[in-house]
Amino acid sequence: MEVLKERESLQKKEAKRIEVTKQKENKRIYLASPHMGGLEESFIKEAFDTNWIAPLGPNVNNFENEVAEYVGIKDAAALVSGTSAIHLAIKLLGIKEGDTVFCSDLTFAASCNPIMYEKATPVFIDSEYESFNMSPIALKKAFECYEKKGILPKAVIVVHLYGQAANMDEIMEICNKYNVPVIEDAAESLGATYKGQQTGTFGKYGIYSFNGNKIITTSGGGMLVSNDDEAIKKARFWSTQSRDNARYYKHTELGYNYRMSNIVAGIGRGQIRILNERIAQKKYIYEKYKEAFKDIPDIEMANICDYGKPNYWLSVATINIESKVKPIDIILKLEENNIESRHVWKPMHMQPYYEKYDFFSSFSYHGISVSEDIFNRGICLPSDTKMNEEEINRVIEIIKELFV
Repeated sequence: MEVLKERESLQKKEAKRIEVTKQKENKRIYLASPHMGGLEESFIKEAFDTNWIAPLGPNVNNFENEVAEYVGIKDAAALVSGTSAIHLAIKLLGIKEGDTVFCSDLTFAASCNPIMYEKATPVFIDSEYESFNMSPIALKKAFECYEKKGILPKAVIVVHLYGQAANMDEIMEICNKYNVPVIEDAAESLGATYKGQQTGTFGKYGIYSFNGNKIITTSGGGMLVSNDDEAIKKARFWSTQSRDNARYYKHTELGYNYRMSNIVAGIGRGQIRILNERIAQKKYIYEKYKEAFKDIPDIEMANICDYGKPNYWLSVATINIESKVKPIDIILKLEENNIESRHVWKPMHMQPYYEKYDFFSSFSYHGISVSEDIFNRGICLPSDTKMNEEEINRVIEIIKELFV
């Protein structure tokens, strides 16, 4: 009887061990997801305790100040999204129907959708291989072509893709030559630097995003930053429905419901305090992949430019064009194992909505543009800061097996 009981006990333990192993193996690994640091709740509690449950309040004001201080800029306006920040930057530059705006081609649609909100015309600029960001060569071509037409863009939107700075010296030199202001879409690059200066602080306006998959999150939210404090003051005015200073609701301008919530800002205040820690974690993940794949000729991790320090938001690899293994093969294999990965962003000039607009390429590779080539061969690998060592190694081994 004792032997039987002992056997049953051992069987139960083994069954439990197998179940735990299965759960570990099937645990969802995300591309990038929210990662709270523990400080957020205190700021949210403060908002509840003081009844500041509104699209304004101490957390909003303090979050603006803390972001501005972190990036080293004069002023900031906390908004509901990075997209709304780009929209207000476009409005602040007086861009309207009939105007032209140059924009990075390899980006997410939120970078250029606000151009359409104001009925302006986008022109897309190809990438360079070094940074995956806007090519100064292609930008120069676009300026020269439009100058011959007697047209200059009212702004250039430069995206810092996947957390790495664009080649800002060359880009700013070209834009300054034509006296065209720059809007920096630093939605993915908060904390990244170019020659020691924070991304988002080179142009007339910079924007950051805090949605759920960014390096820090407020669930949804964004920030418009500038050294022009009067412009930021105007942006805040527009973001609160352009309510005039009167005893009743009076509106002399069109406004928007764009102001960040005091609760959301409380999350942001907790998150900004652990940004450097998150950057270090993201860097570790990238370097793990780089070391793991160094002996696989068909996998090349994205280049890190020596002119700055990225925030490593997403670890991106490109696959050799001759490889039998394609990005989709890796994506599907990882998905089989409940692991999220993704294609590189599809360039705007290839999108059905935007394909009719002008596009300037730096040069062609195998008969296609640089941005299209990066899209075809690129893959965003799991870069979630909540991954432990075992999970990172699991991702690596699954990918390695495909190249055996």
